[in-house]
Amino acid sequence: MEIDINKNKASFIALVKAYVKRDGIDTLMQSLEKSDFYTAPASTRFHGSVDGGLCAHSIAVGKQLMALADLYAPGVYSKESLVIVALFHDLCKIGVYKRDTRNVRNEAGKWEQVPYFKFEEDFSYGGHGEKSVFIVMEHMKLSRDEAAAINAHMGFAGVQNVGAVSDVYDKNLLAWMLHVADEAATYIDKT
Repeated sequence: MEIDINKNKASFIALVKAYVKRDGIDTLMQSLEKSDFYTAPASTRFHGSVDGGLCAHSIAVGKQLMALADLYAPGVYSKESLVIVALFHDLCKIGVYKRDTRNVRNEAGKWEQVPYFKFEEDFSYGGHGEKSVFIVMEHMKLSRDEAAAINAHMGFAGVQNVGAVSDVYDKNLLAWMLHVADEAATYIDKT
């Protein structure tokens, strides 16, 4: 899958400019500009494991979340809130995927070096969602619903306390919708 990094970057920035008016958004966007956010993959080998995959995935989550909000919660959440949680839910992936090579047996049975992305954090914080919330809140305030949505967007994957995530989804429709939008972008849109 080839990604047009410049087109996606422009789309991402346009979405933010159109909908996010919150104090601190300018410094958050400056921070993204200085990072590998627009060029980073979304994962090492699963969804969006190509240059620019992280930004493309975030945009796809935004589209899915808008559709889910129209279906399940029309008028309940502002476009600003939907855009914030969708576009910034995976900021924890900034600076974590490094290019490397590994030996793989080809179809002829010969070993050859192939490129891949390895996971190597520059800044270890802890959990996936928690780190994204922390990064966003270094720049701008999140509502409780927004913070909980980003924090719980991974669902039950790797969660120690399944009951806590279930409780978040039970009490916070935005959190459940973000999780479903993330899954749809990954498994349906393949980003």
